[in-house]
Amino acid sequence: MYKNVDGINVALTAEEEKALEDQRKIDIVTSLEMKNEEKREERNGLLAASDWTQSNDSPLTDEVKASWVTYRTALRNLPNHSNWPNLEDSDWPTKP
Repeated sequence: MYKNVDGINVALTAEEEKALEDQRKIDIVTSLEMKNEEKREERNGLLAASDWTQSNDSPLTDEVKASWVTYRTALRNLPNHSNWPNLEDSDWPTKP
C-alpha cells in the first residue's frame, strides 16, 4: 500500500497499514450497526402501526386478530433472521 507525499508514492509502514486495516474493520462494524439500527426502527414502526389490531375494542374478528398476532410475532423475530440486517423485501412478513 502506498500514500502520496508531495506527488510521490511512498510505501506505507507496517504500522500505517495496520492502522488503516483497523480503521476499515471499525468502519465495517459501524456500518453494520447503523444498518441494524435502521432495520430495527423500520420493524418497530411496523409494530407500532399495527398496535391497534390487538386492542380489546378492535373491530377485527378473532380470526383476523390472530393473523395480526402471527404477523407481529414474525416482525419481532426478524433480528433472528439469517439475513439480518441485510433483509430482502421477501424476508419481511406480509401484512394480513
